Amino acid sequence: MLRLDEQPFVLASGAELPYVDVAYESWGELNADKSNAILLSHALSGSHHACGHNPELPEATVRWSDELHDGWWEEFIGPGKALDTDKFCVISANYLGGCYGSTGPASINPETGKEFGSTFPQLSVCDQVKMQASLLDHFGIDVLHAAIGPSVGGLITLTFATVYPERVKTVIPIASGMKTTVLNRLILFEQILAIENDRHFNGGDYYDGSRPDYGLALARMISHKTFVHLDAIERRARSEVRQDKETLAWYQVQDTFQSYMLHQGKKFVKRFDANTYLRIIDMWSRYDACREAGVDSVKELFDRCAAHQQKFLVFSIDSDFCFYPEEQAEIVSGLEGSGVETMHITVHSDKGHDSFLLEPALYTPHIAYALSSSLT
Repeated sequence: MLRLDEQPFVLASGAELPYVDVAYESWGELNADKSNAILLSHALSGSHHACGHNPELPEATVRWSDELHDGWWEEFIGPGKALDTDKFCVISANYLGGCYGSTGPASINPETGKEFGSTFPQLSVCDQVKMQASLLDHFGIDVLHAAIGPSVGGLITLTFATVYPERVKTVIPIASGMKTTVLNRLILFEQILAIENDRHFNGGDYYDGSRPDYGLALARMISHKTFVHLDAIERRARSEVRQDKETLAWYQVQDTFQSYMLHQGKKFVKRFDANTYLRIIDMWSRYDACREAGVDSVKELFDRCAAHQQKFLVFSIDSDFCFYPEEQAEIVSGLEGSGVETMHITVHSDKGHDSFLLEPALYTPHIAYALSSSLT
């Protein structure tokens, strides 16, 4: 855990946080000139715990459930793996606004002695990369060997590369985009409404009472069908033990598909905070890489990358219903238009968006190749 030196921490909106604590983990060792660092950004509901077994995280309190104890990218990080810790030092931080240790809505506001709750400000992706840059400053890392991130982590990776182009050499966004689509904005808005309309939400000030579990569970169910391919949902549901006694009010769960989705929602509320979820999906909903970087055009955005001779590896997943392959094609087109050295890999998978979590063999050779340039 690190408390950043900038106090108060000024956000892109002009709002201020009196302090920012950053929860982070690292794997591997920095070399003498600190040129072998890789910054890893996690997905929407992930954490900084990407590798290893960690059964206790006191700063996450009761939310550190069993499913979080093993790192979410365990098969990608370690000696000889995609992010080879014999060569690289991998650093990952829980996002600002998070619920796994970094300052978020459930953190204590020193001015009131109570949780920030509804007073926690709106966040932008550029706020996240500012926090990450401050963390790297703490380590004395001037230039990253690489930045990598899947899904929402890809948005943050792309923005780090374009806001701080002088600070990263290789950029690897996985199953991500350059500007949130209208379809995703509508899906995210449905999730916002689900939480807002839970009778226990209380505008975000619920920490002293009942939590908005129904709203958060519904939000997760809305999103889950975009993360997991429908064929995979069908396969999983067929193996689900139907919970016939599950009832809502009047309605009774009818089949294993409904039971599977309800189980996903109920499981999620045990490990996540509704206020954090709102802050992150709002940040995602408003994402536009050009706006985050303060430029007027895609050409201007990626000319920054060209000027610093960055290299990009962009991953698409052909069965992705969350970030469609067309979105990565738009990134690649912009990069090539600015003359940035770019490799575009389309992963063929029946797992959907979650392929990046489940199929390391489809990604490892390409990531290893992209990271293989000599360390300075």
